[in-house]
Amino acid sequence: MSLSGLQIRVLGSVSISRGSASVPLPRSRKVRALLGFLSLSPSAVSRSRLCGLLWDVPNDPRGELRWCLSKLRGVLDDADRRRVITSEGNLIALDLSDCVVDAHEVDRIAKAGLEGATSDRLDELCAWFKGELLEGLHIDGNPEFDGWVTAQRHRFRALHVAALGELVARSPAGSDEIFRRLDSWLQASPFDQRAHQAMLEALTRCGRIRDAEHHVAATIRSFEQEGLDWTPLRDAWQALRRVTAKAPPIITSAAAPAISPSAPAAQPRTLIEGRSRRRVSVAVMPFADSSAAPPARVADGLTEDVITRLAKLRVLFVIARGTVYALRERGIDAQEAGRILNVQYVASGSVRRHDGRISVLVELVETEGARIVWTDELAGVVDETFSVLDAIVDRIVAAIAEEIETAECNRAIMKPPSSLDAWEAYHRGLWHMYRFNGTDNREAERLFQDAIRLDPTFARAYAGLSFTHFQNAFLDLTPDRARQIELAFESAGRSVGADDRDPAAHWALGRALWLRGVESESFTELERSIELSPNFALGHYTLGFVHSQKGDPRTAIAATNHSRELSPFDPLQFAMLASRALAHIRLGELEEAADWAVKATGRPNAHAHILAIAAESLALTNRLDEARAFIARIRERTPGYDVEHFLRAFRFDADTQRLFRSSARQIGLGEGP
Repeated sequence: MSLSGLQIRVLGSVSISRGSASVPLPRSRKVRALLGFLSLSPSAVSRSRLCGLLWDVPNDPRGELRWCLSKLRGVLDDADRRRVITSEGNLIALDLSDCVVDAHEVDRIAKAGLEGATSDRLDELCAWFKGELLEGLHIDGNPEFDGWVTAQRHRFRALHVAALGELVARSPAGSDEIFRRLDSWLQASPFDQRAHQAMLEALTRCGRIRDAEHHVAATIRSFEQEGLDWTPLRDAWQALRRVTAKAPPIITSAAAPAISPSAPAAQPRTLIEGRSRRRVSVAVMPFADSSAAPPARVADGLTEDVITRLAKLRVLFVIARGTVYALRERGIDAQEAGRILNVQYVASGSVRRHDGRISVLVELVETEGARIVWTDELAGVVDETFSVLDAIVDRIVAAIAEEIETAECNRAIMKPPSSLDAWEAYHRGLWHMYRFNGTDNREAERLFQDAIRLDPTFARAYAGLSFTHFQNAFLDLTPDRARQIELAFESAGRSVGADDRDPAAHWALGRALWLRGVESESFTELERSIELSPNFALGHYTLGFVHSQKGDPRTAIAATNHSRELSPFDPLQFAMLASRALAHIRLGELEEAADWAVKATGRPNAHAHILAIAAESLALTNRLDEARAFIARIRERTPGYDVEHFLRAFRFDADTQRLFRSSARQIGLGEGP
């Protein structure tokens, strides 16, 4: 504790306290920046240096500095103690010798040497960190201050990470302590390969191989989204697995109590070339009604709707209603039911009704590791039509399908390619397909072909293959555009032939027909995909995509909005947003178009056409400098790209094409460089 009771925190949000009482700070960012800079300065600083650091040619920098210093005196000085010190030589310093400053405490411990410090001292150092140095603080137009704060943040982050690494090395293997410290390390430095490798080693020592595999998959995904090289981590994990002792045995459903002989088999398998294709299975346990009011079968109705709509997606094996209700009657909970039924995933939840409102808590669990894959609470006001229940069911169904698909992609990418069955090859193909570049698209095509070779009846694999050909044509990834259009159509037709009730098959066919310029038939197939499964987010999005160009732009906006509600983390989010932007352009709502288009460019994997939509939208609103910045990004990524590439990819009417050609000339997109 300081002699004066005054504490200053700059590691996190800037704050000052006296004893246990917080001292209100001025809202001015300049005052907080000045406090942070002077607190960390080893010596007095000249007024001219401070003016140049914090003000970008203001009207009266010295006057503004005097105002900021007066505010600091108000929160730091006492009646008998001045802490803001100014000298006749125009030097300014803070006398904080009787105060506690978190950054000073960290420096004091670090200077004594981290390796020689006790674990208690290292814990004390880490406890001072409540966030990034001067968290959330930036001064517009001041590169000198930005450079200083960046360097200081790097220095303190490095100290924090070094202390956490030392603590992890000292922690007992398998203890709660080591995982708590590893979590802190990863929060402080989420892309530190050493931290991830230490986590994998700790999990492996405990025999938590499944958790380690999930960690690798999630880390690869996050590194990929940031454009970072994740291969060293994967190589380290594979090396670790080779030297790891035999993992503890996994308890399988064979040891679980058997269900009645009349129950259906939960895992249908078809042997193809020595390897099976399994359709991942899910059980939706009856939702509990925890309302104080008498039950009105709302929970049971919601459960039945979720089961029915999940089954309509055709990609999952869904346990029948009678079986899960029979298990409930026997008092079997969700986790035990998952083991008995030998399903990979179990969904369960509860419903609460009160004063006209309904709240649904839902949870999806991976059975083998009892790991929560997804959980959410959905709520709304119940009217006479109970329409809110339909919206809640839609969201639950879409989320379950999306989360299972993500988990299966992660699982497949961790397996050796030569060992994949058709299901795994398909999901590994999806992982590559959603990268939206030539190399990954070719790998996705190969994996979908492997899945089809292993199971020629696999409709989703044909749909995925069709999408790779669509990408080749739409993004100009190969020179034979006309041939790719025909291959997209041919593969989609085979998907429909394999399973006419799969919404993904009709979605693929609708996209392929659009590529061929047959819009009316395209609309029919896309609407059919939604009729088969109202929860099929890609069907809604693609219907909006087609409407945004030659159909009804209002319908396009509604469809893309609904697709985003159903699948808020969809890898095609950038396309959903861009399609809405196109619809606004056709409606003459140009400012809205620009806003949605710019949002689209910020989503992962946004390709050159998305950047072009943003550039065109901004040009139409006379935001020409912003538009040209996007053109520069396009040129860097795709040299030679011009307005003709853009227009060839879409199906705009003549008036819209003329509009885009005109705006393209303003921003240098009229022709290649």
